[in-house]
This record gives sequence, C-alpha cells and structure tokens, in this order.
Amino acid sequence: MDLATILGIIIGFAVVIAAIFMGGSAGVFVNIPSFLIVVGGAFGGTLVRFPMSDVVGTLKLGSSMAFNQEKVTTSSVISEIVNLAQLARKGGALALESAEINYHFLKKGITMFVDGQDEAFVRQALQQDRDLAIERYADGERIFRSIGDAAPAFGMIGTLVGLVQMLSSLSDPAAIGPAMAVALLTTLYGALISNIIALPIADKLAAKLEVETVVRTMVIEGVSQIQAGLNPEVLTDYLQSFVPEKDRGEVGGGEAAEAA
Repeated sequence: MDLATILGIIIGFAVVIAAIFMGGSAGVFVNIPSFLIVVGGAFGGTLVRFPMSDVVGTLKLGSSMAFNQEKVTTSSVISEIVNLAQLARKGGALALESAEINYHFLKKGITMFVDGQDEAFVRQALQQDRDLAIERYADGERIFRSIGDAAPAFGMIGTLVGLVQMLSSLSDPAAIGPAMAVALLTTLYGALISNIIALPIADKLAAKLEVETVVRTMVIEGVSQIQAGLNPEVLTDYLQSFVPEKDRGEVGGGEAAEAA
C-alpha cells in the first residue's frame, strides 16, 4: 500500500473541504449536473481518443499503481543477482532451484535458466516481457494525462452551459442561482479531478516507466551473465553501471527505485 498516494489525495481534498466548511454551507458545492458534465465528458472524450479496452485496463492499472506498489531498490536487486551468480558458480543451475528470490521479474528469468532454456531464449523472453510492461505504463500515462487535460476543459464547457442557462433565465430570478452554480462548480470539479487524481497518477506512471526500463534491463543483463558464468565480482561492477555514480559501491544501500 502506497501511503504517499493515499495521504496526498486525502490532504488535497481535505484542504478544499475544510475551506468550504469554513466559508459557509457545504451543500451549495454539491451539484449533480456539474459533476456529470465533468466526469461524463472527460470519460467520453478519453474514449474517443483511445480504445475502450485500453481505457478500462488503464484505470485498473492506475489504481493498482497508485495504491499497491511493490518497492525494491536497485542495490537490493544487484545483491540478489550477485548472490545467485555465486550459487550458480558453485553448484550450477540446479543450485538456483531452491534459492529465494524476491523480485518476480528476476525469478522468472532464473526459473527459465534452471529449466534449461538457452541464454538467447531467456534474453528474448525477458526483453519481450519488459517491453510489454513499459508499453502498458506508457499507455497508462497517456490515458490518465488525457483525463487530466479533458476534465478542466469540460469544466469550462460546463461553465459556458451554466452561463447560457443563466442568461436565458434573467426574467426568472429563481433560476439564476442554479444556473450560476452549474457555471462555477463544473470548473471547480474539473480542476480537482485533474490536479488531485488524474495528473498525479499520470506522473506516477511516468516515473514507474523510467524505473521499469532501468531495473528490468539490469535484470536481463544479470541473468544473461549468470548463464555465461561471469565472475560475481565482475558482475557486481557491471551491474553498478546501471546505478548513479554517487551510489555505486553501496550494494545493499543505494538508489531507491520502484519495480512491479
């Protein structure tokens, strides 16, 4: 569970709600037509840009990414790879069969190695897995960013709708208030959805994309060198080339990264 995401959303909405209560009645900020214009319009606009299956899958991915993150460090992955290399040099591939592996992508590669697959096949399979994962995160980022762009736009559309309704009802003072509420609240709803939910999740997916590219590439190279029988000390130096220079030589400490 990613506590930062939960706290961010709670704090973001809490300060707005607190300001609303401090300024008067909260009921005036609840308007179903305004909400429908923003949410329905943003979702509809996103469906026009992307296939429905991609949108539905991305909403699930975004939710999973935002609230359920498996966190590892590059240094911990390097340590795992080097330990596996030491086991393989001492006892061969079968020595890795009972080894405990925490990072699932690394475990997948070692399992194929233990099963007797050659280095070229294992590399190709892992590269395909990495590329598909990167593609999912890239698609997710684009879709959530599209929602983040569409929500404020439909907020402005709702504002225009409300203004038209208000101007057409100037002869009826009782209708001016509800029309003005639609005009203003759609902009508020659009800004909240965009800046507290959609765009932050898009940024999180973009960060995840960068981490996945580095960590999974590091694992692919590590598994390949284990199969080639590379000396663990040489392998350590090689894998640390994936880590920022200031953090090299600190296997077990080092740069924090996220991987799923």
